[in-house]
Amino acid sequence: MSEQLNYLLARAAKGLMSRREFVGRAGALGVSAALASTLLASAARAEEPKKGGLLRSGMAGGESTNSLDPALAASEVPFAVNMMWGEMLVDVNAKGEIDYRIAEEISSSPDATEWKFKIRKGVEYHDGSTVTADDVVATLKRHTDEKSQSGALGIVKDIIDMKAEGDMVTLKLASGNADLPFLMGDYHLIIQPGGGIENPTAGIGAGPYKIVANEPGIRHTFEKHANYFDSTMGHADQTEIIVINDNTARTSALQAGQIHMMNRVDPKIVGLLKGAPGISIQAVAGRGHYVFIMHCDKAPFDNNDLRMALKLSVNRQEMVDKILGGLGSRGNDFPINAAYPLFDDTIPQREYDAAAAAEAYKKSGHDGSPIVLQVAAGAFPGAIEAAQLFQQSANAAGIPLEVKREPDDGYWSNVWNVAPFCASYWGGRPVQDQMYSTAYLSTADWNDTKFKDPKFDETLIAARAELDPVKRKAEYSELANNLRDNGGLICPMFNDFVEAKRDEVGGWQPDPNGELMNGRALAKCWLNT
Repeated sequence: MSEQLNYLLARAAKGLMSRREFVGRAGALGVSAALASTLLASAARAEEPKKGGLLRSGMAGGESTNSLDPALAASEVPFAVNMMWGEMLVDVNAKGEIDYRIAEEISSSPDATEWKFKIRKGVEYHDGSTVTADDVVATLKRHTDEKSQSGALGIVKDIIDMKAEGDMVTLKLASGNADLPFLMGDYHLIIQPGGGIENPTAGIGAGPYKIVANEPGIRHTFEKHANYFDSTMGHADQTEIIVINDNTARTSALQAGQIHMMNRVDPKIVGLLKGAPGISIQAVAGRGHYVFIMHCDKAPFDNNDLRMALKLSVNRQEMVDKILGGLGSRGNDFPINAAYPLFDDTIPQREYDAAAAAEAYKKSGHDGSPIVLQVAAGAFPGAIEAAQLFQQSANAAGIPLEVKREPDDGYWSNVWNVAPFCASYWGGRPVQDQMYSTAYLSTADWNDTKFKDPKFDETLIAARAELDPVKRKAEYSELANNLRDNGGLICPMFNDFVEAKRDEVGGWQPDPNGELMNGRALAKCWLNT
C-alpha cells in the first residue's frame, strides 16, 4: 500500500476526512471504490477511542417543560439526556440484540412466565451508592403505578409479582412473554436509587455522565462518571446537549463547529450538507414513523367511517418524495415495517383514493364543519408541510380538513396525547410487542389514539406467550390489520434517521433503534483532536 494511501486512510479513520472524500481521493490513486470502502471499514474497526475533551450535540426536540423524570420522557432531548445519566437493566444494540447493562444474566421458565435478572455487582450511582436488586424492583413498581404517568406503563402492566433476593430479581407475568428482556430495554425504565419514588427528577443514575447543568429547552451539560462500569463508553470528559429546535440554526451551528453532531437533518438540505467541508451525513433506515393521530373516543373521530375517509385521503408517496426527499418509505396505518421480525409483507399497501375517501366521508354523516389538525414544526421534520399536503389531498376529496399551527414549546405536554387530532412521531421499538404494548394496548398510558379494543388486547397478550413463530406471525398480522382498518393512527411514512456529524468525531456507528445512535452518540463517540 502506498505511503500516500496510508496517509489518507489514517486521516479518514480518525474522522479527519469524510468517507466520500477518502473514496474519491483513493480513486485518484487507482483504488476501486469497493476496495477503498473495505480498507476504511477495517481501519475504523481498529481505531482506538480517544479520551478527553468536550463533545457537543445540537438537537431538535427539547422544550422548557421537559423533566428529568424518566417516566415522562416523550421527545428526543429528554430521551438523550436520560441516556447520559441513566442505565436500564438492558439495552438493545444496533444489530437488534440484547446488550446487558445493569443486568448481567437473564433466564426464564420454559413457558416464559417467570424471568430472572442477575444484577451486575459493583455498579455505582453518581452519589457513590451501589445499584441493588431492591432498586430495580422499586423502579419497576413505580412505573406500574398509573399515577406515575409512565410511558412504560403498557409494557410493565403484565408483571404480577416482583421479588428481589440478593443479586437476583424475579419477575412473574400474568401470561408468557418471550420478548420481556427487550421490553426491559425501554428508555423510561432507568434504574434509580430507591426506584426514584421519593424524587424521580433527581437525575441520579448509574450512567456514563453526571448532570452538571439542567436547563430544559436550552442546554444540558454533563461530566464523566469516574466509576462508570463500562469502559467502552464515556470517552469525553464532558458532554453537552444544546437545544436548537430551528433547522437552519442547528445546521449553521454544525457548519461553524459550535456543535459536533446534530439530529434531524432537513431532507431538503441533505445534498447541500453532503458537499460541506468537514461534515458527513449519517442516515440509517429504521422503525421511526411520522404520523397523524386521531382520538377514537372523541367526536368526530369516534366514527370509523370518518377515520377511514381521512386515511384514504393521504397521498403517502407524495409525502415520502416531498417531505422525506426519498429518505424513507410509505406507511400503512399500523406502526410496523419490514425492520421488525415477523413482519407481514402481504398486507395490501393503502393508496390515495379520493373517490373512496369521499364515499367514506359521506357515509360518516359528518356535518361538514372544519376538521382541525393541530401541528407544530417540531412534531417532526417537515410536519407543517406534510399537514398542508394532507389538507390539499383531503380537500380534493371533499373533506374539510383545516391545519392549525401550534408553538413548539409545550407541544408534547399541551397538544400531543391531549388534542383529538394532531401530528406526532414515534421512534419505533425493537420488537412488535413493545411497540403495540406502549401505544395501542387499552391500558397503556401512551395510547395516544385512545384505541381500546378488547379483541386487540386479547390477541396481543396471546402473541406474547406464543413461542411458535408461524403462529405468532399470524397473530401479529391480525393486530396489524385490526389497527389499520379500525384504529386512529394515520401513518403516512416511515422516516430514515438522517443526522450529520463533523469529521473529527470518531466512533460513530449507525443504529436503527433511534436518533443519534439511539441516544448514545455522546457516550460512545470521541473527538479526534
